[in-house]
Amino acid sequence: EVQLAESGGGSVQAGGSLRLSCTATEYTSSAMCMAWFRQAPGKKRETVARITTHFGSTYYDDSVKGRFAISRDNAKHTTYLQMNSLKSEDTAMYYCAAHPVRSRACSALAEGEFTYWGPGTQVTVSS
Repeated sequence: EVQLAESGGGSVQAGGSLRLSCTATEYTSSAMCMAWFRQAPGKKRETVARITTHFGSTYYDDSVKGRFAISRDNAKHTTYLQMNSLKSEDTAMYYCAAHPVRSRACSALAEGEFTYWGPGTQVTVSS
């Protein structure tokens, strides 16, 4: 059973930066889709960014393009989310998720298709 653990959340002022980390106990495939989701109070959970472990292909939600960067270190089974120019609307619980890439592209996977989830890390941005 793959376990994911997020870290790096915290409180920051608008315009600041944070880097989130997601470490997996293992990868069940050489081709994993690693994703960051977030959920703000009263809102649905939404995709923030995704990356494939084998090719490093990335996908970003429009709301974070140019501000956030996702990367991975396969040797450490760790995925990162560098968040710059943070806004108050980025305040949310951030979750890491993982799923083996098979017939469907990483960017096309629905939230419900992700097999593994971390417990989340809170990010609070004050204006």
